[in-house]
Amino acid sequence: MPTDAPERAQPTIKFLQQPTRSDWIDQALQNLDTILLDHSHCERKAAGVAVNMMFRYPSYTKLVRTLTAIAREELEHFELVNQWLDRRGIALAPLPAPPYGSKLSAQVRRDEPERLLDMLLVSGLIEARSHERLGLLAQHLPDPDLAKFYRSLMASEARHYGAYWVLATTYFEVDEVTVRLQELATVESELLATLHPHPRIHS
Repeated sequence: MPTDAPERAQPTIKFLQQPTRSDWIDQALQNLDTILLDHSHCERKAAGVAVNMMFRYPSYTKLVRTLTAIAREELEHFELVNQWLDRRGIALAPLPAPPYGSKLSAQVRRDEPERLLDMLLVSGLIEARSHERLGLLAQHLPDPDLAKFYRSLMASEARHYGAYWVLATTYFEVDEVTVRLQELATVESELLATLHPHPRIHS
């Protein structure tokens, strides 16, 4: 049946209900300096999320050890992206955040233990979407060196969203995790159903 929906860029990957729309790729390629700057912010924020969760749940040994490794790797990526900013003459600067992160985080329930479950799953969803979109950049970027850089990040992004899933199923029953993940993934896909006017990694 004919449809007016934009062409989808690639099949859905694990965790995500809908793949990224092709118009996001066009927007990103046309605003690459902004995307790189936003990517820097994303890596810094991802490290901060991991560290904050470690402080909130200091007695959860597996969580602390897993998130220590994630935070360290996110900061390493932060530095690598900043090196690309330097190469391209892009100064570090603030960027208004798209509504994606705040609206997804607003789904986190306030009471424990549900709060922990939601924090893990929201973090996992964001990492899964990052994995997908960095892969799209690697596939479509005209600069072969920058494309190679993005390909080099994909494995760690996949490992990160897998780690959040493992943590969720460590502290909660798999059935509960699966049901809640589906609920949150629906919200996540709805937030990206309309392309945000400002180019971002999660626009």
